[in-house]
Amino acid sequence: MGVSGSGKTTIGQRVADALNWEFLDADDVHPAANIDKMRRGQPLDDSDRAPWLATLADILSERVTQQRPTILACSALKQSYRDRIQQGCHHVSIIYLKGSYDVIYHRMQQRSQHFMEVDLLASQFAILEEPEDALVVALDQPLDAIVQAIHTHIVNLALVSMDGQTD
Repeated sequence: MGVSGSGKTTIGQRVADALNWEFLDADDVHPAANIDKMRRGQPLDDSDRAPWLATLADILSERVTQQRPTILACSALKQSYRDRIQQGCHHVSIIYLKGSYDVIYHRMQQRSQHFMEVDLLASQFAILEEPEDALVVALDQPLDAIVQAIHTHIVNLALVSMDGQTD
C-alpha cells in the first residue's frame, strides 16, 4: 500500500514474480467513472471508493479461499479501506511503501501513461493514515533492496505460519 507513485505496481509485480505468486493491481479494478474522475484531476471520495473496495475484498477473499497466494497493489490509504479489503481474510500482510511527498511527486512527473494526475498527490497524502500493523519499507533505497526486503518478510511470515501449523 501507499500513495500513487510509491511504486506499488513495479515493486508488487517483482515480488510476485520472485515468489511465483499471482499479482493484482487494484488500479485495474477501478470503475471507469473513478478513472475518468482522476483523469480530470478530481480526487476520489469514500463513496467513489466503496464499490471498488468491495470488489477488491471479494477478489482477495476468493483467492484466499482458493489458496492462491496473491500480491495486491492497492493504495489503501485509510485504515477503514485496509479493514474492508481484508475482511474475512486471514494471513494477509500489509506492506507500506513510504516515501516523502517530494520524492513521490518527482517520480510521478517522470511517468507518462498513468491516469492519476500528479496534482492529486497532495489529496492522497492528506487522507493517508499510516498503518501501525505493517511492514514499513522506505522508498529511499534501491529497487532491488526494497524487493528483497519484502520478499524476505513474506518468506519469514510463511515460515512462521508453517511452524504454527505443525504444533
